[in-house]
Amino acid sequence: MKVSRIDTLRIEEFPNLLLVEVKTDNGLVGLGETFYGPASAEAHIHEIIAPYLLGKDPLNIESHQKNLIGYTGFIGASAERRGASAIDIALWDIWGKFTSQPIYNLLGGKVRDKIRVYNTCAGPHYIRKLPTQGTSNFGLNSREKFEDLDAFLNNPEDLAHSLLDSGINAMKIWPFDFAAEKSQGQNISAEDMKIALTPFNRIRKELGDKIDIMAELHSMWNKPQAIKICRELEEYNLLWIEDPVIMDHLSSIEEVCNNTLAPIAVGETRGGRADYRSLLELNSLSQIIMDISWGGGFSEANKVSSMAEIWHLPIAFHDCTGPVTLTASTHLALANSNCYIQEMVRAFYYGWYADLVNTLPPVINGFITVPDGNGLGISLNKDIYKRKDIHIKTSKN
Repeated sequence: MKVSRIDTLRIEEFPNLLLVEVKTDNGLVGLGETFYGPASAEAHIHEIIAPYLLGKDPLNIESHQKNLIGYTGFIGASAERRGASAIDIALWDIWGKFTSQPIYNLLGGKVRDKIRVYNTCAGPHYIRKLPTQGTSNFGLNSREKFEDLDAFLNNPEDLAHSLLDSGINAMKIWPFDFAAEKSQGQNISAEDMKIALTPFNRIRKELGDKIDIMAELHSMWNKPQAIKICRELEEYNLLWIEDPVIMDHLSSIEEVCNNTLAPIAVGETRGGRADYRSLLELNSLSQIIMDISWGGGFSEANKVSSMAEIWHLPIAFHDCTGPVTLTASTHLALANSNCYIQEMVRAFYYGWYADLVNTLPPVINGFITVPDGNGLGISLNKDIYKRKDIHIKTSKN
């Protein structure tokens, strides 16, 4: 069996998303995905990966790893790393289909049948078009179903009740972004601090500790302000505070961790084992976050999870991206004992995800599991190829 063709698919409605199909000469098709800056990742796939991978056995995944990255771009969630991640996910999908097994079996088998989810409280149009962090990419439309971002800003108690009614008992919110934009993250006023803390106050006053809360800071703050915010959040008994400072200076992350009692979680923008080793060696974090469509696919994510386990740290896989990443992450979550919770965006899951793939990982009463089937267990909807806004680029023998 040899790789005979690689297709990349970009859809104008979802311009941050890149879908990938790796096809073999015996008819098997592997599905992959990455997110953010898709044109650069697509270029890497066709300029660097395709000339190497075409004509080779797709099952030799480990031997392909260094060649999927190329000579540069192996640090962080670079275009090279993102392109390689999508291809790696697709190769594992092929391996599962070839051996008639779900991917979690290839990872060593399940340690659980389902895993708890938390809802990242975005809305259907969040980060739909804009690549930058901040309020400009909120995509708010309070008239749409599951506009959870508008809800956490304006009706956080109702949102929390809605999640609990559906069985989901953990939520992530980011009410500090507006304040960061005012000063470019250099200062937060007492008034803005009070406004940003309001959703946490209202949820805890209404529901106590019936729902877990995470705070997302989006790496928008300098170190002193990040510490100040984390200290203010200590009283709310958060599950974690995510990305308090930008991920370019590890000692700053360590200082934040060491100057607050709140649990700190980072990692989704990193790429590969070397990056995560440096994070783990801080010995200060409470949680590792990894996006497998940015950090190296199954091959790297499974190893990073094993590394985190050595440091006695839990890992959680990121999904504010697309349906392939959520499905792949769920396979990993079921096969790794130090993963106890899986991210999802219900506005995406019950919205546009179904426009792209034929099935989704079932979510029942706050828990997610993988769909039936071999490999990932999902494939692209056939009518996706008929869309007028689709752009397909092909490399083949």
